[in-house]
Amino acid sequence: MQANNAVPTVKRRLTSMLYEILLAFAALFLPFLVFEIITKASHTPQVEHMRQALAFLILGIYFVHQWTRKGQTLAMQTWRIKVVQPGHERLPVRTALVRYLLAWLWVLPGIVVAYAADLSNKHKLYAIFASIVLWSLTAFLNKDRQFLHDKLAGTRLVQLPKPEKAAKK
Repeated sequence: MQANNAVPTVKRRLTSMLYEILLAFAALFLPFLVFEIITKASHTPQVEHMRQALAFLILGIYFVHQWTRKGQTLAMQTWRIKVVQPGHERLPVRTALVRYLLAWLWVLPGIVVAYAADLSNKHKLYAIFASIVLWSLTAFLNKDRQFLHDKLAGTRLVQLPKPEKAAKK
């Protein structure tokens, strides 16, 4: 299936991202289970940082692998969205890594504000949610409706056509 120039709607991309969150939890389940057994579910500051680093690493491996393999994660396949880089048949590993790091800008400003302001856990979630909402609005800053992290990474999301239905015999 070839990508065309159609841009998926912002609503479609955000819906795909919600599905992606569920899949991310699934990708993290086994590594976290092993980690929790090894650390005996400790909550020392050092183990908490290791837990965060493990999530960052596992998610990075998942996304970079999927984007470089065929330009889609499972959620993107479901919603017929593909990440491409003009002039490349497949997304180069370096570009996928840059895109992954830049995608953290969806939540990083909220995390920084939450911890700098020493917010309660509930208010930390509000700060992260506000960060996500504000980042999603970056799609309206350009005519192609691409999110800022894609613009910065030199990538773009395209809408794939519906698969053709098989002819009945």
